[in-house]
Amino acid sequence: MKTPNNVPASIVTRNLSEFADQTGNVYESLAIIAKRANQISVTLKEELNSKLAEFATTVDNLEEVFENREQIEISKYYERLPKPTNLAVEEFLEGRVHFSTPAEGETPARAAE
Repeated sequence: MKTPNNVPASIVTRNLSEFADQTGNVYESLAIIAKRANQISVTLKEELNSKLAEFATTVDNLEEVFENREQIEISKYYERLPKPTNLAVEEFLEGRVHFSTPAEGETPARAAE
């Protein structure tokens, strides 16, 4: 997953009306952002686990366990990345999140068919 450079890693004050522009409802927008943040979080976790799996050892002896500098650097890289929520908010505000809502009167089960 390529992380954009323009995403702030810290908290930024947002105008709530910007969230309602795409959906017409702030709460619906926040639900969409939350679902996207969960997707991003799962992806980042899978990437991190696959990279750290290369360093996994089957030996539990304290004598053979040592700190691997590459493993530490990988962990630090993922710690410095912007939080998944910040990434999801930026994607939503830039219009890069695709979502659909069920039509009026349809149940969610029918909308998925």
